[in-house]
Amino acid sequence: MTVSGTFNYNPSLGELTLYAFNLCGIRNTALLQEHMESARMASNLLLGRWSSEGVNLWMVDLQTIALVAGQSDYALPANNIVMLDTYIQTDDGSGSPIDRLILPISRTEYASYPNKEQRGFPTTYWQDRQISGTVSLWPVPDGTQTSLKFYQLCQIDDADFNNGQTVNAPYYFLEAFAYGLAQRLAMIWAPDRVQMLKPLADESYQIAAMQNVETAQQYISPMISGYFR
Repeated sequence: MTVSGTFNYNPSLGELTLYAFNLCGIRNTALLQEHMESARMASNLLLGRWSSEGVNLWMVDLQTIALVAGQSDYALPANNIVMLDTYIQTDDGSGSPIDRLILPISRTEYASYPNKEQRGFPTTYWQDRQISGTVSLWPVPDGTQTSLKFYQLCQIDDADFNNGQTVNAPYYFLEAFAYGLAQRLAMIWAPDRVQMLKPLADESYQIAAMQNVETAQQYISPMISGYFR
């Protein structure tokens, strides 16, 4: 049995776009600038849809924000979609950081707090999901905490044809991207193929999404009231 022994297959956005147009019945030699302009738009809108479908594990990273005593609101990174697991980090004096999980609350719950400037050890946070998002901590840091750390779902990088750029997606999502792009392009350039391509696009995304999960045990336990002090 002879195999390549390599794992480097990662076609550029341009190559995937050519394939998507082929699925629409359009040959490479028939493509014009206007075809590529619609492909760039469709590619980025497709990636935007993926960001709203759920947590794309390859786009999760850990962020750290230095805390300031008496400051409740902090700016979030521009590529933030939503905050995930969030915790406060303190220093016990020996140089070893200690992490304590904090929990999200709604806008309504945050608004119900009578004293939003109360200082203490933060136990909750409210993410204000504006275009330029912020996070509000409560109680407000009292100076004994060093940083806010959180995992976030990031926006997928823009898709562009310059310099042979690739799509920021793992290997097992490439088919889903190609079929999803083909379906969107067919709506413009080959309407007669939309009904054929849509189930293929949906199926390929669902198959890829089945691998986009963490393998871990699930535990259900009651809230421990003494956890927050």
